[in-house]
Amino acid sequence: MPVAIRAARATLISVPQLKAPMQDALITTAFTLPGQRIVSNLGVVRGITVRSRSIVGNFFGGIQSLFGGNITIYTTLCERARADAYQLMCDHARAMGANAIIGMRYDATDVMAGITEVLCYGTAVIVEAEA
Repeated sequence: MPVAIRAARATLISVPQLKAPMQDALITTAFTLPGQRIVSNLGVVRGITVRSRSIVGNFFGGIQSLFGGNITIYTTLCERARADAYQLMCDHARAMGANAIIGMRYDATDVMAGITEVLCYGTAVIVEAEA
């Protein structure tokens, strides 16, 4: 059954679903995975999401900022954006046939006032356990 993933330019790509899911333990910011050997480099993968703050979120965020400390409504928004971008990157890697991602990074850019792009990217690879 095909799985749809969103590419960076918001085009929809239909790809076959892989039999083995990617494990979070095989996604790293490092360029190697202990106990694993990279057998194939499949290229760059990415996940992108664009988020805006709502009027209600801004109102409650403004109230929380009056008291100082962690502004939980914005923390939740940021964590959700990162999680969505991460999942899209993993979907892209699976679509390419990868079972691991190395060199994973996050980036964020303000598109305009109150609208932020969150990008998660890395290198899709195929690994196998070292003998």
